[in-house]
Amino acid sequence: MSAGEYCNRDVVVVAKSETVQEAINLMRQYHVGTVVVVEETGDKPKPVGILTDRDILIEILAEDVELDAVTIGDVMSYELVTVVDDSPLLDAVSIMKDKGVRRLPVVNNTGGLEGILSVDDVIDLLAEELSNIAKLISKEQHQEQVKRN
Repeated sequence: MSAGEYCNRDVVVVAKSETVQEAINLMRQYHVGTVVVVEETGDKPKPVGILTDRDILIEILAEDVELDAVTIGDVMSYELVTVVDDSPLLDAVSIMKDKGVRRLPVVNNTGGLEGILSVDDVIDLLAEELSNIAKLISKEQHQEQVKRN
């Protein structure tokens, strides 16, 4: 299981030069809490930062800053943590835990954006796997009962 297998490939991206209001509009339109800030280079855009709904709330709204007065580049997180798409999923989860991030852009070997892995994606996967284990146990119990009768 790799990070690339389980990441969401539909990533909402923005440029540093766009306004925060534009980012908010995209977050609302696509019902996401994060936009990945990219620079267009080569085949795939390269992630250079991230802007979350929390960044907007704490850095802009709480400070009463005019939304159209600042660009995404003014407030985005520049300390971007990424993972390569063929990295094991558990390594990606470890990185998220160690760095304290809930969303992790997934890149290819040349740094191009491939997707984004979120804690929610991992929880969905784990829930599905736990459900499969529960079904296995139930099936095993049923088979035992059939053998006894």
